[in-house]
Amino acid sequence: MADKPFVVNDRRKFNADGEPRPDAAPSEPRPPRDTTPQEFSSASHAQPKGPQPVPPPPPHLREEEQGPGELPPPPTAEQTEQAARAYDATVERLDTAIHTANPGMERMPEMSFERLVQSVYMQAIMQLGGAAEPGQQPQVDLLGARQSIDMLDILSAKTKGNLSEPEDNLLQSALFESRMGFLEVTQLLARQAAAKQGQPPPPPGPSIVR
Repeated sequence: MADKPFVVNDRRKFNADGEPRPDAAPSEPRPPRDTTPQEFSSASHAQPKGPQPVPPPPPHLREEEQGPGELPPPPTAEQTEQAARAYDATVERLDTAIHTANPGMERMPEMSFERLVQSVYMQAIMQLGGAAEPGQQPQVDLLGARQSIDMLDILSAKTKGNLSEPEDNLLQSALFESRMGFLEVTQLLARQAAAKQGQPPPPPGPSIVR
């Protein structure tokens, strides 16, 4: 069989410089895309793939949409009353269920200002490592303790002149003791850090007669 030469048709439309080739074959027109309503309907029912975005919070809770100093609108009196009634009813059902399951268990005492102060104070002490068992290394959360102490300070400022003498004494004692504990822990940590680096210990903090 006689050899026949191969014919190579260069179908590229651009040369090496990116310019259109004058001898390139014209592009064939593509058939129009079928955009019938059926296609859009099937596409709208397609299940999206991958993780779905979390819906944004309601507008009144978005801080970026609030101007400086703006606050979300407060609930109406009717909304407040309905939420309070629903909350009280739910708490009552919860207490009844717990008491039924544990007949010998006493009901939780009502929340009071004294219990609120004691709760924040104990939280600050625990964050300063006061809950560690004997011989166990305390776990200290200085930033959390600072926030708890600042909460007591805010309570002192916002309730000034509106507390009984026992309530004010309790709050001021809790604020003083938690601040003193914070100073002791931070000074101890500073001395430990200086000892590890071979530096002289920092000067002691202010001396307060207790």
